[in-house]
Amino acid sequence: MVSVMQTLTEIAAAIARHVSKDGFQATPIERVTLVRSSTVTMPTPNVYRPQLCLVAQGRKEVTLGDRVFRYTPGRYGVVTYDLPAIGHVVEATPDKPYLCLYLDFDPVMLGDLAMRVPPPPRAPSPPIGKTVTDAGAGLLDAALRLLRLLDDPAAVPVLGPLAEQEILYRLLAGPDGARMRHITSGQGPVAQIGRAIAWIGKNFRERFSMERLATEVGMSPSSLHEHFRAVTAMTPLQFQKQLRLQDARSLMLVQNIDVTTAAFRVGYESPSQFSREYRRHFGDSPARDIARLRASPSLAVVA
Repeated sequence: MVSVMQTLTEIAAAIARHVSKDGFQATPIERVTLVRSSTVTMPTPNVYRPQLCLVAQGRKEVTLGDRVFRYTPGRYGVVTYDLPAIGHVVEATPDKPYLCLYLDFDPVMLGDLAMRVPPPPRAPSPPIGKTVTDAGAGLLDAALRLLRLLDDPAAVPVLGPLAEQEILYRLLAGPDGARMRHITSGQGPVAQIGRAIAWIGKNFRERFSMERLATEVGMSPSSLHEHFRAVTAMTPLQFQKQLRLQDARSLMLVQNIDVTTAAFRVGYESPSQFSREYRRHFGDSPARDIARLRASPSLAVVA
């Protein structure tokens, strides 16, 4: 336990050295991003990519459908599909900010390792596309070695891929091994749901029926509904709605588009329905929500 806590302290120190202000910080290591927040943040929707998130300091919560995932120091989250979720930092101060490491998964590297690493001798994990787990000493050690490379840029091209492979190995050989293999699987219901998620991601502005989506991925509507909810904790139409609302929010915030135009652009036929669903999802009317974000952008740091 002492060793684990010491490693976690070193991970937090390494992240703090390379992130000087709140927000996301890209690094010279491909697919590695560091995050810092010196304050708690408001619940902020985002589409989470297939990735690892390791929290080193502070606490955060992520809501996916009707599921809430809580991160504390030393816990990591795995996302296996592009999933719309709502995250926010719930514990952070200027003296002890929230600090975390993101590693986007390389499907080629992961697929190669999945063929060489035997599945763990455990019952298959549920198909839910997100989970949070306590990190073991091996995973924390590998994460620390990866972060130390930021202090030795010349070694990154040679040692970076090795450290990344070790992290993926620890995940494949650990309690999330079966779930990690879903990313590389091309067969079965879980793979079909992955294709459904990708299809909705490309076509969420258009109206579609369950029958059409089921045909696109080769499933019956009832089987699609059951498996989709098991993976995403929401129905396909709820999934589409979240993507539409997040897209509209981005259009209004970044491109300064008015509420009605944003509603029509993302596929709503009624601006009043859009405003009602926006308020339920974000907790305020579109105009007030956007004004609040512009006045206090630090509150919208995506955890």
